[in-house]
Amino acid sequence: MMSEVVIAAGDIAQPQRRVRLTLTLRTLLFLALPMAFLAVFFGYPMVDILSRSFHSADGALTLQNYATLLDRPAYWRVTMITMQLSFAVTLICIIVGYPVAYVAANARPAVGAVIMVFVLLPFLTSVLVRNYGWIVLLRPGGILSDVASAIAGREVQLLYNRFGVLVGLVYTMLPYFVLTLYSVLKAIDTRLVFVAYSLGSSRWSAFRRIYLPLSMPGVVGGALLVFILSAGFFITPRLLGGDRDQMLSSIIAYQVEILIDWNMASTLAVVLLAITLLLFLIYARLVGIKQLVTSKW
Repeated sequence: MMSEVVIAAGDIAQPQRRVRLTLTLRTLLFLALPMAFLAVFFGYPMVDILSRSFHSADGALTLQNYATLLDRPAYWRVTMITMQLSFAVTLICIIVGYPVAYVAANARPAVGAVIMVFVLLPFLTSVLVRNYGWIVLLRPGGILSDVASAIAGREVQLLYNRFGVLVGLVYTMLPYFVLTLYSVLKAIDTRLVFVAYSLGSSRWSAFRRIYLPLSMPGVVGGALLVFILSAGFFITPRLLGGDRDQMLSSIIAYQVEILIDWNMASTLAVVLLAITLLLFLIYARLVGIKQLVTSKW
């Protein structure tokens, strides 16, 4: 009797292994095309950029590109401007975008839909057109420039400086933050907040101790997205910034288009990527990757 049970169990386990193996093969075949696409159009360019950063113009293996980067203060200054603007844009997007996402997620469906339409509206227009719109508004003699000059009692320059770049980047990046946070806020069970009210908690206390921690994955995810996109943005600093307010992306484009120095451009691109990865690793060390995709804070 015992042997019959063992044989029956073996007969059941063998088809299960075959099914599991079949599913694994199907999964690999299903992922083969996307993985090949990523390897060709993402992996190879990244390896090529990294390789070029360690080679001279004649193809010799060298660290001269990184030595040049360390020796020239101009590159350090551009790097600091890039980091400062990216942090400032991220902070402003958090301050402005959180209330917008909160209201859209917790308002009546009709009101929330209207808010999200306005959030998505900029995506219907080219980034280039939006930046030219800001040039019209911020230029000397423009509406915003005249208002700022009237308030300050003197002529105020709002364009072709760091302020213009900051305004353009915030306008461009804010929808990304709102959309990322909105998806997390919609998944929060608001009954937890009402339970806190029933237990005597104030509105601020319930928000601070329950709602805000549950929303942090959206805040952190949106902030990382905004920072990474801002650090590598090209069009807005090129159009709205002055010569002294360009970011690393503009210097990389200058190395490629004007100086035809692909190796130095690759070095700057590797530095930008390294800074972004370093910040991401610091976050992963302090908080954890899992917290980025879950609401368990």
